[in-house]
Amino acid sequence: MNQLFSSVRVGRYMLPNRLAMAPMTRSRADAAGVPGDLAARYYAQRAGVGLIVTEGTQPSDDGQGYLTTPGIYSDARTDGWKKVTSAVHDAGGHIFIQLMHAGRMSHPDNTPHHRQGVAPSAIAPGAPMFTAKGMQDIPAPRALTTVEVRQTVQDFRTSAGRAIEAGADGVEIHGANAYLLHQFLAPSANTRTDQYGGLVENRARFAIEVATAITEEIGADRTAIRLSPGTTMWGIDEGAEGPDLYRYLVAELDKLGLAYLHIMHQGNDPLLSDIRKLWKQPLVLNRPGRPRDRIGSDVASGLADLEAYGQMVLANPDFVARLKANAPMNDADRNTFFGGAAQGYVDYPALSA
Repeated sequence: MNQLFSSVRVGRYMLPNRLAMAPMTRSRADAAGVPGDLAARYYAQRAGVGLIVTEGTQPSDDGQGYLTTPGIYSDARTDGWKKVTSAVHDAGGHIFIQLMHAGRMSHPDNTPHHRQGVAPSAIAPGAPMFTAKGMQDIPAPRALTTVEVRQTVQDFRTSAGRAIEAGADGVEIHGANAYLLHQFLAPSANTRTDQYGGLVENRARFAIEVATAITEEIGADRTAIRLSPGTTMWGIDEGAEGPDLYRYLVAELDKLGLAYLHIMHQGNDPLLSDIRKLWKQPLVLNRPGRPRDRIGSDVASGLADLEAYGQMVLANPDFVARLKANAPMNDADRNTFFGGAAQGYVDYPALSA
């Protein structure tokens, strides 16, 4: 456990401990996708972890999937994030904004332009989504043209520059959990016949191009990516080639010298071991549902350089202090995860209270 509280270099930053706040959608931006004062307070409260990774933040109108999620592609949205990053830095923390394009995991009622979602191929995920009108089935997306794929890469590049302008320490590319980058990786969502479909190398191309563009814009030492090998949610099936695709992708991304790789582990231990060997930079590991008595075990074994936690950090703004004191943890209130105001967002009590 003590190793968790040792410093670690991630990109250009020396972090005070090896604990990270995992990205979590909270749906509390305003209707225009601007994070407000409550978001600044929420993230600053949790600045005791070595690294905060924000909720998924869309790089364009097409990138929005859910209601009231923040963007980072206009002056107003950038100014909103400036308040958040300033509050985190004032509290002594480090913050990476996660760039997330939802792809087909979207509904026209949830986006500013009210258009059909976009994806590698015109294949619906077969899942419902919450909208202002209640739960609705997600319609089939429109397949991006090859030119539009390249423009989407540029959208990621521009939004990364915006994130740095907003004061973020870096960006994490969301390549996991059935969103756009992950859709390109999975043959169940990608039946393209151009250079972005078919072979493993082609399906990995979009993710590599996005990461490369962002490193060119803001530097590799401020660029990271999150992957979730083996995820099967929302119609995603990576197929028999899935493990080999990730071995190829991780090896190619490693050449870029990114700040870190964030893995959401789904149980394939041999693949995780291979990724650890292939990846020469810091590895952040998130094991969903990890019990408290296993906190610190991946850092202690050398499998990870940092461990990421979601609900425990959400419910315990003083997460690090509670671990050090072996104090009890607050339970997360699932009823307040998405949307709303202060309740379940900035009102979880700290030990000092």
